[in-house]
Amino acid sequence: MMSLLIHCEHPFPSPWLFGSTQIQSLPPRTANGGTNPQLPAAKAQLYGATRPTYRPQSHHRRNRRSRCCSFCFWLILIITILLFLAAIAGAIFYVLYRPHRPSFTVIALKLSYLNISSSSTLNSKFDLNITARNPNKKIKFIYNPITISVFSDDITVGDGTIPGFVHTQKNSTLLKASILSSGQALENGDVSKLKANMKSKNGLPLKVRLDTKVKVKVKIGGVKTKKVGIRINCDGIKVNIPSGKTPATASTSKAKCKVDFRIKIWKWTI
Repeated sequence: MMSLLIHCEHPFPSPWLFGSTQIQSLPPRTANGGTNPQLPAAKAQLYGATRPTYRPQSHHRRNRRSRCCSFCFWLILIITILLFLAAIAGAIFYVLYRPHRPSFTVIALKLSYLNISSSSTLNSKFDLNITARNPNKKIKFIYNPITISVFSDDITVGDGTIPGFVHTQKNSTLLKASILSSGQALENGDVSKLKANMKSKNGLPLKVRLDTKVKVKVKIGGVKTKKVGIRINCDGIKVNIPSGKTPATASTSKAKCKVDFRIKIWKWTI
């Protein structure tokens, strides 16, 4: 019996011939028997492989951000309304009462003595007269005790106090004080500076400072404010050093006093 053997040519080796089940793909053949070159992967496929996966934001973050924005909006709105109401109240108060700051004037200053010992200690005595004037018709000032300091080029040459008083409407009050310095120690730099000023032909330059607290009381309605700090600086005073026991009178014609209210907010004073 004759058997017919048919030989079939496969494009790749038979797995049974090599004992392996792995099939490797071969490049496609052309009509002339050659092979086509392998093309690179499409750009769209490469971009899709590297693009990060989209992850939508959670609703919790959105709600928290929304609440924060809402809180800030209402806080700014409330602060704006309060500032607007305060401005209106201030305008009404100004129209009704026309408030003005009190004024101070140095009318006389006499120097009895001022000397520096060999141990760099200072001894001095001043007699000071100041006029305080209240220009308001419906407002009076209630002062605490006043601390007075006399300076020469920022060197303290005397200290004193004045008792507190009530400054009524449209009233001028004369304030008198004796300012002393007894055995005050000076630094070497201050000693040389002060001695040079004492020898000046133009006189020793002086500055008077008053520090206290004041309460404002409105006549109509009896409204009182809290105590507010107040500082008065008087510049432009010059005096010659007395040669004998007769006190020297200072020149106060060019003296000018500046009044500043010192409002304390937390740690800062403005």
